[in-house]
Amino acid sequence: MRKSVDKFKHIVSKVIPLDRSNVDTDAIIPKQFLKSIKRTGFGPNLFDEWRYLDHGEPGMDNSKRSINPDFVLNKPQFKDSKILLVRENFGCGSSREHAPWALLDFGIKVIIAESFADIFYNNCFKNGILPITLQKDEIEELFSEAETKTLEIEVNLEKQFVKSSKSYSFEIDEFKKSSLLNGLDEIGLTLENKSVIANFEKSYFSNYPWLKQE
Repeated sequence: MRKSVDKFKHIVSKVIPLDRSNVDTDAIIPKQFLKSIKRTGFGPNLFDEWRYLDHGEPGMDNSKRSINPDFVLNKPQFKDSKILLVRENFGCGSSREHAPWALLDFGIKVIIAESFADIFYNNCFKNGILPITLQKDEIEELFSEAETKTLEIEVNLEKQFVKSSKSYSFEIDEFKKSSLLNGLDEIGLTLENKSVIANFEKSYFSNYPWLKQE
């Protein structure tokens, strides 16, 4: 079986509280970094215009750039955090798949929000990121906790809950849940039916041999 993305079942991590609404994909990964179609290498430029005080371009040595000390991703207590907490309409704007690529390359495995843009939401699953939607008051409770301490959260996909000082349940499409649990993207899911496809082709071209291309 082809494993297309990392399996996801359960994670415990510190949470990065990005207290912003309507974060669009151009903020997640600015347009000048979209020249590559590789899935890796975008992490250093995640939220580039907010993380750095200067203008970023592809090929720049980010270690020599001016860091914005006030931006939450640059806070030392959130180093290696794998969960991002945001507000409503996260991932709006253009449909660039580079946005989840940049988040994943940075190390983000879970995004918790009040709502997501539809295309971004679906792209997360294709790339092994779990987007979780909670109610507005539940998001507010988590942000309130994050104001008083470095918040650590447990996320359990199998049992569909998020747990901090209290537990929150979340809904997820069963097909998307199964894909993440088994580490399969669309190609991997298709290849699970490889023998069925091969048998169909054999039968089809047996009946219509003139259609087969050598």
